[in-house]
Amino acid sequence: MRFGGEMLRFAALLGLAAGLGLTEVLAADEMGSGNAAFDETKATEGGKYAVATFAGGCFWCMQHPYDATKGVVSTTVGFTGGMLVNPSYQEVSAGGTGHAESIDVVYDPAVVTYQQLLDTFWHNIDPLVKDRQFCDGGHQYRSAIFFHDAEQKRLAEESKAKLQASGKLQGQIVTEIVEAGPFYPAEDYHQEYYKKSPVHYKFYRWNCGRDQRLKMIWGADAPKSEVERE
Repeated sequence: MRFGGEMLRFAALLGLAAGLGLTEVLAADEMGSGNAAFDETKATEGGKYAVATFAGGCFWCMQHPYDATKGVVSTTVGFTGGMLVNPSYQEVSAGGTGHAESIDVVYDPAVVTYQQLLDTFWHNIDPLVKDRQFCDGGHQYRSAIFFHDAEQKRLAEESKAKLQASGKLQGQIVTEIVEAGPFYPAEDYHQEYYKKSPVHYKFYRWNCGRDQRLKMIWGADAPKSEVERE
């Protein structure tokens, strides 16, 4: 049996709320994240590291793949691409803010390349659907690459064109490639949700059909499912 994305997320968040306190979780959503826009200069330690930003639907599901990537220094899930300053999860998930659920990845270019981060991105999304990822529908769940400079833009466009020309995909890639704007970290309870509430995270991910769809798209190149990771 499959459920809608919002119902699945609500069920998963109720599991987290049982541990944190329902009042705390609901209050955090009501007030917004309380975090200022992400400070890229500070995060990159004056140029030692670089930042990559991606949107691949549910940000819970994008954090684990990047956390497991050698050379990634830190990850932060949040919102970007919209108009509203410091939006809450509740506001973004309801639609209308223009933001996408996204992830900021701080990485060491001496260890992992931007091309490798792009490869991880492609293999963890469905690039063939517009304004949707798996069971989550709406512009806030679009897939997108947010480039931070001309080189990232070039590499992203080359990667997209190469993937389209490869014939591996049964359809047209609709993933957006757009300039990065302010990134607003989501509420703390969303950060590393896969660690904070692994059972509810896996419940959501499986019933959303994410791993099943990834295997349909990518075949042997699909990432391991959460069960296979154990």
